[in-house]
Amino acid sequence: MSGGLRSVWPLFVGVFLLQLGHGLQGSLISLNASALNFTSATTGVVMAAFYVGLFASSMLSPPIIGKVGHIRVFAAYASMVSTAVLLIPLWHNPVWWFAMRVIIGLCIGGLSIVAESWLNAASSNENRGKILSIYMIIAYGAGGAGQFLLNVADASGFVRFIVVSALLSLALVPISLTPVQAPLIETPKKVDLIDVFRLSPLAFVGTFAAGLAQSAFFAMGPIYGQSNGLSLVEISMMMALPMLAMIFTQYPIGSLSDRFDRRIVITWLTFLSAGVAVLTFVLIDKSAYSLIALVGVFGALSFPIYSLTMAHANDYLESDQMLGASAKLVLIYGVGAIVGPAIAGSVMGITGPGSLMAYLALVHGGLGLYAVTRMLIRPETPDDTGDYIMVAPQATPVVAQIVAEEYEELSGEDHSKP
Repeated sequence: MSGGLRSVWPLFVGVFLLQLGHGLQGSLISLNASALNFTSATTGVVMAAFYVGLFASSMLSPPIIGKVGHIRVFAAYASMVSTAVLLIPLWHNPVWWFAMRVIIGLCIGGLSIVAESWLNAASSNENRGKILSIYMIIAYGAGGAGQFLLNVADASGFVRFIVVSALLSLALVPISLTPVQAPLIETPKKVDLIDVFRLSPLAFVGTFAAGLAQSAFFAMGPIYGQSNGLSLVEISMMMALPMLAMIFTQYPIGSLSDRFDRRIVITWLTFLSAGVAVLTFVLIDKSAYSLIALVGVFGALSFPIYSLTMAHANDYLESDQMLGASAKLVLIYGVGAIVGPAIAGSVMGITGPGSLMAYLALVHGGLGLYAVTRMLIRPETPDDTGDYIMVAPQATPVVAQIVAEEYEELSGEDHSKP
């Protein structure tokens, strides 16, 4: 193990524990809402509250960290999120659950910013891509593994919430012991939303669509599995497999996008994802394991789309625009993620839980048609495109900064001098 990786292993352990608890809490709250007979629409709104908090955290947390420091912010957020998780089952009220989910989103976002900024400070131009890749694999792997904790015996209804709280609290231990000096978070050069749209309309729309689809899947997927007669073990498998499968598809898909027009790869992925979603929707007499396999294929094809849209945006950006534009794309994703569960929940409430896959098919099919339209309007591509870099669907502006700096290094240009 290189010196750079030795110094960040406590951060990786903290990220693993953080994402393990986070992966469990989302599916746990969704299933508990269903067990309490919350309507699909109400559950969708409750689940969307997490993304309200995540959206707010991307703007509020960096200046707070700048004022009081990383360790103090991490300790405060870890304490708050652990408490919020424990308070959820005390009152079976959707308004109360919505408020707690906002706090959870705010804290998870802040905790991720702290961890990611530390990773950025601990890495160099020589190893940043490797460290970022390991970070993403750990984040996705832990999120998938957290789904299997749904199977922890819980006769009282509190045990799984205690497990989530414990994991989120334990994440503080390795983070507080990291030997890496806490970094400063720099304010990115201002880039307006309209500038992002003008430079890359497909990246703008694609990021929003990714938020619409992925948040709806994670929020309402457990209820979809339950409506199809899956056991708790099978639901945990269904929710875990897409994240685990995506670990193996990100890089092959990214390599294709580096060799060919990225828009073509995005178009194929969106139409293939829509096709798998339609197939999952229309196959009524499907076994549990065929459903799990189809959902896994859907995630393997669909989840890399966010990274592709980020890379596509960078193809049209100057190096000093990348951080600001990437942060705006994160916010665009956040807006989509806020409304996605609410829309999907309403659709499921009106037409039945099985319509989740129809909703996902419509979102991806619409994005595919828009990508085709953009290729007809702007057939040419930049002569010098950047390399594809794996980015998490819920990346914070800090990880966007890592992406921007890695992209600048890969471009081989020195922008430090006038």
